[in-house]
Amino acid sequence: MPTLYTAITNHGFGHATRTAAVLADLQERSPDIKLIIATTAPRWLLEEYIEGDFVYHQRVFDVGVIQIDSLQVDREATFDAWQKIREQQADLIEVEVNFLQEHKVDLVLGDIPPMVTKIARDANIPCWMAGNFGWDFIYRDWGGKFIEMADRLSETYSHCDRLFRLPFAEPMSSFSNIEDVGLTGAKPKYSAEYLREKFNLDSDRPTVLLTFGGLSLQSIPYQNLANFPDWQFITFDRGAPDLSNLTKANSDRLRPVDLMVVCDFLITKPGYGTLAEALRVGIPVICLTREGFLEAETLIAGVKNYAEHLIISPQEFYESDWSFLSTPFQSPDLGNIKPLEMNGEATINQAILDYLD
Repeated sequence: MPTLYTAITNHGFGHATRTAAVLADLQERSPDIKLIIATTAPRWLLEEYIEGDFVYHQRVFDVGVIQIDSLQVDREATFDAWQKIREQQADLIEVEVNFLQEHKVDLVLGDIPPMVTKIARDANIPCWMAGNFGWDFIYRDWGGKFIEMADRLSETYSHCDRLFRLPFAEPMSSFSNIEDVGLTGAKPKYSAEYLREKFNLDSDRPTVLLTFGGLSLQSIPYQNLANFPDWQFITFDRGAPDLSNLTKANSDRLRPVDLMVVCDFLITKPGYGTLAEALRVGIPVICLTREGFLEAETLIAGVKNYAEHLIISPQEFYESDWSFLSTPFQSPDLGNIKPLEMNGEATINQAILDYLD
């Protein structure tokens, strides 16, 4: 039985869901492949995407960014957490090398914890990665004491054997073997008719999806929904108030992409998975800006290039009356830009299958 070991960064839910979407497609193509997923993301989250069997292997190989919520980062907590990982690195590598060898792993795929390249190298197993940025890119922008950390991670990434670079990427120059691929993501599970009946949604009223990732936001100003009594809003926030024009879709394992088919547009923060799936479904996007996280700039640039969009500040979101909902969307600035490929998971998985054969 060919075995694929996938390691997912210890940062939020976005990396876990976009990688799970790729693995779900792989499993459909080749059900006999044994999937091992090393992550701290909860198993239930992975099961929303992967219907078949997989080995859930709870491991921490990196930090990502410690966040207060989906928009705010804590740099000092991030640095301290990385120092702890660094102190434990030798032991972590030794334990995991033994695990890979014990389970006869054929290929390692990462999104995108740097240490995995060293684990794979010590186990004498190829290491591939998929992503649109490396953590060295994020930390280098923070300057100061993060520069040395970024340099160290750049050197670690250089041991990756093959990178599938997703759209809206930074150059990722630490990697030596780069293949550009299309957007990845999950496909909607349900029809618009089914969802409208399930949630009692009217087809002739404007419908807006509010989704801000696994950490959500500290305080969504739901009081503004009173300014739009004829609109329908959908949220995954379990703590949201009971309002006549607000639907809570936090049950039945629904994902943002499932609900996009009944929405006219969505309001979100810069996150690859949500934006990629919105582009694949083909709905407009209202996207908040995000300070202190450089990936947000590449994502927002991608939104401007390829989607009908509005870009708003957190202040507009939190402090205004949401009159931006009445503003016409900006058209995508396609210009001479190469059209986006929409099936990146197919490219990645065909490469995996070719190798495992």
